[in-house]
Amino acid sequence: MAVDIQQMIANLFSFFDLTDKTIISAGAGGGQFIEYGRNAKQVFAIDNDEAALTLLKEKLDKAGLTSKFTLIHSDFYKTTQKGDVVIFELSLHELEDAALAIRHALTLAPNILILDHWRNSEWVYFIDEEEKVTNSWSALEAFQFAKFQVYDTIEFFYDYEELYNKMNGQGQTAISRIEPFKDKKEFIIPLSYAIALIGDGGLKTEGGG
Repeated sequence: MAVDIQQMIANLFSFFDLTDKTIISAGAGGGQFIEYGRNAKQVFAIDNDEAALTLLKEKLDKAGLTSKFTLIHSDFYKTTQKGDVVIFELSLHELEDAALAIRHALTLAPNILILDHWRNSEWVYFIDEEEKVTNSWSALEAFQFAKFQVYDTIEFFYDYEELYNKMNGQGQTAISRIEPFKDKKEFIIPLSYAIALIGDGGLKTEGGG
């Protein structure tokens, strides 16, 4: 695996105790972070991509976590499932209206966790998602964070082919941006991400800080 997902999960656990919590996972189809569900009470995994949920099910079966997860094929904005915490796993920046997503999430749970790419991450440049990530965090400025932290890690690749295969699907701009790595072996790309917690009543009032 190119990036240390286990360390990201460990950082998530250190940031917020998910033990015995009912979790609503928004955009959960990737299945990279399923280990956080091992000590949870229940995880409701929501994704509007049916193929992604099929892949998630396969990963859950292999990890022995099927009983902990309920998979829901739905638009997140139409979700009514209640829980203790809503988690956006590298997914908030993909939503068209991040602020609306948070407002809806606050109707589902008293705590919202956002784990997403950070604005100045080099990795965000290479995947051609600077605008999405910047817009997402800018939208979150309307909310009061109960807790926030930026983490630095790396994406490691054995060769260009491995990087290309990961980028395939990100679009032609992303493919053109990774051309300098064509002749490189065993290289890294710095990746920064942030975890933010929005607690109950997290929306800023007018004139608030």
